[in-house]
Amino acid sequence: MKIEVWSDIVCPWCYIGQRRLAKALDRFDGETEVVWRSFQLDPTQRRGENLPTVDMISRKYGVSPAEAAAMNDRVTGLAAEEGLTYRLDKALTANTFDAHRLAHFAATHELGNAMHERLLRAALTEGEAVDHTDTLVRLATEVGLPADEARTVLDGDDFAEGVRADIADAQALGARGVPFYVIDRAYGVSGAQPVETLLDVLRQASSTVAS
Repeated sequence: MKIEVWSDIVCPWCYIGQRRLAKALDRFDGETEVVWRSFQLDPTQRRGENLPTVDMISRKYGVSPAEAAAMNDRVTGLAAEEGLTYRLDKALTANTFDAHRLAHFAATHELGNAMHERLLRAALTEGEAVDHTDTLVRLATEVGLPADEARTVLDGDDFAEGVRADIADAQALGARGVPFYVIDRAYGVSGAQPVETLLDVLRQASSTVAS
C-alpha cells in the first residue's frame, strides 16, 4: 500500500503528522511504502529573508507578538506529546523550494525519508535557515549524501520539475494545506490527525484492496 504525504519543511504540524503516521504504521498489520511529496506553504517567501516565525504569524493572522507566541506554545505542547522538542521561538521563515529539491535528490540515494526528517528537525527544533545553500549541504552530508553532489544540485535547478509536479498533484487532489495523506490515490486525509484516525483509514484502505 502506497502512502503519499505532502509536507512542507517549515510546517510544525507536518512534523507532528510524521510522528503520528509512524505510530500508526507501527500498529498496522500490512506492507506499506511511504513517499514524501513537496508542498510550499508560502512560495512567495523570498530566499534569504528569514524572519522569526513568531513575527510572520503575527503579521499573517493580525495578532500581537504575544498572541503569536501563545499559538506557538500550544503547538509546541502537542509536539512534545509526540516526543518532539520544538523551539519555535528560534524558528525562521524560509523559502523551502531548494530544501524540497534536496529531498528529491536524497530519494535517488534511498535517503528521502532521512533527509525529510533532518530538514524538519533543522527548521523546527534547531532554528536553522533551510534556504541557505551551505546549511543544506551540511544537512545533506549528515544523512549520508555526498557534499559535492548536493552542492551541484543546489547550485543548479535539478529536481525542480519534480517539486513543481508534487505541488501540482496536491492542488489537483484538492489539498489546501499540509500534512496531506493519500493512500493508493484512493483515500485522502488532511491535517495532523490523531494516530487512531490514521490507523482507521489505513485499515479501511487495506480492506478495500483485499476485497
